[in-house]
Amino acid sequence: MSVQQQIPRELDPLLIWSVAALLLMGVVMVYSASIATAEGSRASAYQPSYFLIRHLIFLAVGLFAGVVVFRIPSARLQKLAPAIFAVGVVMLIAVLIPHVGRDVNGARRWISFGFVNPQPSELMKFAVALYAADYTSRKQADMKSFWRGFMPLAFVILFVGALLLREPDFGAFVVITAIAFGILFLGGIRARIFALLIVVAVIGFILLIWLSPYRRERILGFMDPWQDPLGKGYQLSHALIAFGRGEWTGVGLGASIEKLFYLPEAHTDFLLAVIAEELGFIGVATVVALFAIIVHRAFAIARNAHLLDRHFAGLSAQGLGIWLGVQAFINMGVNMGLLPTKGLTLPLMSFGGSGILANCVALAVLLRIDWENRQLARGGRP
Repeated sequence: MSVQQQIPRELDPLLIWSVAALLLMGVVMVYSASIATAEGSRASAYQPSYFLIRHLIFLAVGLFAGVVVFRIPSARLQKLAPAIFAVGVVMLIAVLIPHVGRDVNGARRWISFGFVNPQPSELMKFAVALYAADYTSRKQADMKSFWRGFMPLAFVILFVGALLLREPDFGAFVVITAIAFGILFLGGIRARIFALLIVVAVIGFILLIWLSPYRRERILGFMDPWQDPLGKGYQLSHALIAFGRGEWTGVGLGASIEKLFYLPEAHTDFLLAVIAEELGFIGVATVVALFAIIVHRAFAIARNAHLLDRHFAGLSAQGLGIWLGVQAFINMGVNMGLLPTKGLTLPLMSFGGSGILANCVALAVLLRIDWENRQLARGGRP
């Protein structure tokens, strides 16, 4: 039997169906959340399906890219990891160049090509997962050393973080830091070094927030959004209203009031609030459960890879699982008022071409690792 004939029957069905459910639910909810915005905007030519059509195009491109990446062996991907990381760094630098980077709401996070505006930080999340896995797997003997094991990767991540904070994109910096240091911890870094890292990271994040007026205002708005519901607490207050209106079963698909120009970024950062209003607690719980399944399967795939002495593959799977889990957790926390407002989308669901593309590619790598594990377990070759 050929490899092509084996592939459909040798992939993790629970992972595939969970991803498919989130992607399809995302299409429906992006359309529902964006109809009013599209109909009322000159930029979308007043077409109600404007964001839906673009989202479907992004999804098609992402799935195609995923199919292509799936055919790349993980050993080959490890060799490409430094080059992919270098491309990500170049794009982060390019976005800061005037007339190259595109400003939106005071942030320069996109590179403008006219018809498409990629967001380099999304590629960097994927690149950091691969690069940190490659670094850690190659430096296994040095992982107990602070200077030889920890410091080189820490320096690289701090450099990437400095570029992200110039945009500024604090949310992406948090996710990328979680990916890199999570892989270091799972890769065997000394517990004492990791504990010191956590302390330093917490102090650093506090200083970044306190020394930046707009970040400080977001924290104050998050702590009591009702103190200034028409100002710094506007987004969160309307997100909480959406959750309150949804109750257990929601007001019905398409019946949200908050998406009618009340809740900003309803089809991107605050898509979960629209889900809560229209589908209620049941809808939100379903989304949470599906993400939990994806993260669980990512770590199960990683465990199998480590048992087969495929440490780069195992660490990559763990890094990708951390990425999707941490970003989903932060987005959900922001929507529910548990975390300060951050410009992070809900993976696999929110509108956004770069995010959907990066997520599809990441999951393709995860499925490839799982497929190779199954081939090796059966005595074949990956």
